[in-house]
Amino acid sequence: MLEIILKVEGMHCGMCEAHVSDAVRKAVPARSVKSSHARGETVILAEEDCSALARAAVEAQGYGVLGVSVRPYEKRGVFARLFKK
Repeated sequence: MLEIILKVEGMHCGMCEAHVSDAVRKAVPARSVKSSHARGETVILAEEDCSALARAAVEAQGYGVLGVSVRPYEKRGVFARLFKK
């Protein structure tokens, strides 16, 4: 599982978050997509690196993508540490 973080420019409200998240969900096979205008980012959980597709989907909606980072996803929290394989 990968965590893909897009730094998105131009989100100003909750509706912007919804537009960006919906566009990404339609473009990539993601398990989870969450956008935050306060943080200026969209976080995607996916099985494979789909950052190029996600970037294109966000830019097609008129938002700018300032950067992309991809890293292995690890669950956080007490239960995740207790039951880590």
